[in-house]
Amino acid sequence: MLRRNFLGSTAALGGLGLLAACAPGSDSGDGGGDAPAPAADEVDTDIAALGEITLTVWDQEVRGAQNDAIEALIGAFQEQYPNVTVERTSQSFDDLQQQTGLALSGNDVPDVLQVNNARGDMGSFVADGLLTDLTGYAEAYGWTDRFAPSVLGKMSYSSDGVTFGEGSLYGLAQTGEVCGIYYSQAKLDELDLEAPTTWDEVFSLVEAAAEAGEQPIMLGNLDQWPALHVFGPLQAHFVDAETIVTLGMGNAGADWTSEENVAALTRLAEWGSSGALGDSPNGLAYDDAWPEFTEGTGVLLIGGSWLGPDMEAVMGEDLRFMAPPPGADGAVATTGGTGIPFSIPSAAANPAAAAAFIDFITSDDAMAMIAENGGMPVNRTAELAPDSGVNKDIYEAFDAVSTEGTLLPYLDYATPSFADTAGAVMQEVIGGQSTPEEAAQTLQDDYGAFTEGS
Repeated sequence: MLRRNFLGSTAALGGLGLLAACAPGSDSGDGGGDAPAPAADEVDTDIAALGEITLTVWDQEVRGAQNDAIEALIGAFQEQYPNVTVERTSQSFDDLQQQTGLALSGNDVPDVLQVNNARGDMGSFVADGLLTDLTGYAEAYGWTDRFAPSVLGKMSYSSDGVTFGEGSLYGLAQTGEVCGIYYSQAKLDELDLEAPTTWDEVFSLVEAAAEAGEQPIMLGNLDQWPALHVFGPLQAHFVDAETIVTLGMGNAGADWTSEENVAALTRLAEWGSSGALGDSPNGLAYDDAWPEFTEGTGVLLIGGSWLGPDMEAVMGEDLRFMAPPPGADGAVATTGGTGIPFSIPSAAANPAAAAAFIDFITSDDAMAMIAENGGMPVNRTAELAPDSGVNKDIYEAFDAVSTEGTLLPYLDYATPSFADTAGAVMQEVIGGQSTPEEAAQTLQDDYGAFTEGS
């Protein structure tokens, strides 16, 4: 979650909610049993017959492409349903997050609300019965056919808020994001190297770049969280996707101290000690690192899709992006996620119209409108990719991961304190202050305490 607080990403500061929150279900009352959960045959989809409605929508789609897309979609929705007037309140993510808890438990409850899907936010609200179970709506509107399972899992919880990634659906997102490998085609050509198709080729490329006097991988990890975007894809080479999902979602049943996880941490430690990540990656800020990459430092940059447009503005067609090679399961698996999901509060006055609105803004036509306005739609991504440029690579990579592979969770989803724990551990592994075995145990201590206490 604390992963991209510098650009127009929809969840830029989501980790703040995690740090202050207690474990879902630990102090949250009776759980979500009282929350509305209409069955599919109870869902009213005839919105035109509902009479005059004012639909209150709270969102944080305030930045250029985001705001343009949502405004266009609201206009189209009201044109299709002239009996519905959308009253939109847009604000920054921080402001919306600060108001959400009070609004959900008070009298001023919107009909549609963007809710950060991390444990400290959506998980806690589910546990308190403050969000509508959308499973029946999903069946009535065909959302399970429209969205890939690994995407829907990012917005699903058990009704007590304890199990993340399974259970019922509590939100629906419009946009996607994915971590992969950026590279300069010209630099690979100079080194007589090809874009890697396997992880062994990645490792060989790193060695060849170092031998040629180049910095193999650009990383600025002063902020701690950027290393998680390097480690997440790397981990998938050693650890099966199901295990990573269990760990990343903070669900019981996995172990950070496994041989495979230690092997992944060992490779990261080797990259750190050998200088593959630079002379002092822990001393370089994220927002200083990627501009250095655009200016020629580093052969690879392993990071998120949100970096593409700004780096392309400098590098042009020389900038390329690829999904990481297939992982331990033989299929592509890498860290990624969605934009902030749209949810329906339990106390919403107009849930039927709210569901129709969410369906409309996540429809196939909506995906095209989002792409036209510069966003990366969570569905139809490859189909709607630009004809050329790095975003073509990014769109196609996200589509392949989300539909044919596994979109792995951000590892800091796992527990309310995991962003801090994992961020510090990654710095220590890279800097040689902690062995891979010690690091794995520290991660297990945080994960184990949470899963055993939930």
